[in-house]
Amino acid sequence: MTKLSVNINKIATLRNARGGELPSVTEAAIKLQEFGAQGITIHPRPDQRHITRKDVYDLKPLIYTEFNIEGNPHRPFIDMVLDVKPDQVTLVPDTDDAITSNAGWDCEHNLEFLKLVIEEFKNAGIRTSIFLDPNPGMVKYAKETGADRIELYTEAYATHYSKNKEEAIKPYIETALEAEKYGLGINAGHDLSLENLKYFADNIPNLLEVSIGHALISEALYMGLENTVQAYLKRLAKW
Repeated sequence: MTKLSVNINKIATLRNARGGELPSVTEAAIKLQEFGAQGITIHPRPDQRHITRKDVYDLKPLIYTEFNIEGNPHRPFIDMVLDVKPDQVTLVPDTDDAITSNAGWDCEHNLEFLKLVIEEFKNAGIRTSIFLDPNPGMVKYAKETGADRIELYTEAYATHYSKNKEEAIKPYIETALEAEKYGLGINAGHDLSLENLKYFADNIPNLLEVSIGHALISEALYMGLENTVQAYLKRLAKW
């Protein structure tokens, strides 16, 4: 079964809008794991507009499933990840002012940089994943970086799902098959939702993990957090 890792950035966004500690990021992580989530994802950014450095350290002892930290590997981010030692680090080529992640890595042109960064993480025993557009030709360069996994950037799939889901998923299947050929694990994330997740999970080979935040937290406003997590797990179940 594909694992569900819940990105809790939006919990922190809501907290920060008012100040104080409500809603609690740490309590959310605890409850999500109790409700069945198999991992917690965070994406701390330099401006700390949602997840803060304090959150990163507060969450570490509370996560007994899988802790995944996403981010652009600037030196402060690298040092923090090496200090916290999550189960997985996902490298994302965000600009500092990006509202949300909006592109995968050009691994060919960033190959030497990524090799050096990933070597640091691997020497610390941290699994590495690289955010990647659905481009089969980029997979061989992702492999050369030394990464353990790729994370397929799924915004394009989500955008075109309702128009033509077969065409929308085609480049993702091709990229996943190429990754499988190179021995890379496959994660996925960005704009996956209750509407489009099942078709994606059913058709992507060797899909190990999905990281979902915005849609899941939004849907939980109507359905409740526990019910929403269970609904996502049902979409991922293989019968």
